Amino acid sequence: MMSRVTAVLAFLLVLTFLMVPTRAEAQQQKKRVAVMNFDYATVQTYVTSLFGSNQDVGKGIADILVDKLVSDGAYSVIERKELDKILNEQNFSNSDRADAGSAAKIGRVLGVDAIIIGSITQFGRDDKKTDIGGGAVSGALGKFGIGGVEKKQSTAVVQITARMIDTSTAEILASVQGKGEESRGGTGILGSGGSYGGMAGGVLDMQSKNFGQTILGVAVNKAVTDVAHGLDQKAASLPARVVTIDGLVADASPDGTLVLNVGSRAGVKVGDRLDVKRGVRDIHDPATGKVIRHVEEPVGTVTITEVDAQSAVGKFSGPGQPKVGDTVSNPK
Repeated sequence: MMSRVTAVLAFLLVLTFLMVPTRAEAQQQKKRVAVMNFDYATVQTYVTSLFGSNQDVGKGIADILVDKLVSDGAYSVIERKELDKILNEQNFSNSDRADAGSAAKIGRVLGVDAIIIGSITQFGRDDKKTDIGGGAVSGALGKFGIGGVEKKQSTAVVQITARMIDTSTAEILASVQGKGEESRGGTGILGSGGSYGGMAGGVLDMQSKNFGQTILGVAVNKAVTDVAHGLDQKAASLPARVVTIDGLVADASPDGTLVLNVGSRAGVKVGDRLDVKRGVRDIHDPATGKVIRHVEEPVGTVTITEVDAQSAVGKFSGPGQPKVGDTVSNPK
């Protein structure tokens, strides 16, 4: 009887172990996302008056959001440097920051499941003055020619909206809002004095400790934390992205090693098995002369062994002889 119980427990232990995903599997299950710089056109005039020059608070908000999403671990987040490189290559304009179609295009180039865009709708001061010398006290003090005592409290309010965009369809998958508010007495929203002195080289670093300790910095972090938590809650419900690979053989070695002109930006991953085909002829519409179908014949398959952003390397197998210009695509 004891041996049977032991066997059952051993079986359950093995089954539990097999059901727990490895770190690599868990990472692969995460949705890959990128965060665009937030649009701040609505608050730009106030930002300029606040800091004495136009500071890109939309980039600052995005940088903080990336850190929080990475820390939370619900998504696999593309590095900002990689995103910035693509934005420069695509001549992306600041006016396109909140445009879903433009963002989806950038997301497809990056090979991510979704791309996060957003807008800053409120950013700055909401000061209130309170007269604490009213009522009987004010009346009593008035007899001696003394007015009420006025107490000033500085309040910073930041409100942002973030939308998660499907890179295949430009559909809005999720929309969340975040609002942060912080108040203190006896100081301004950027500290004492009339201006903020924590900008190195005249550039605002919203991730710096100095900014984070200001009233405005605390409000910013509260708003971004709200958005990050809202996006985290949407992670499990996001649809899986269907990756369509459409590339060419760029190099073919005699030992069967192929180099492809598509890589991780196109969604290629190590272990993928892709069809290798060769164009035989084009079929033209007799009325217009336009090509209406490409006829291809199978050459074999390639199993991917290495991937970088723009290319992939794989091992060929099959009856044919691959050559430069052959097409590679998902199995059908």
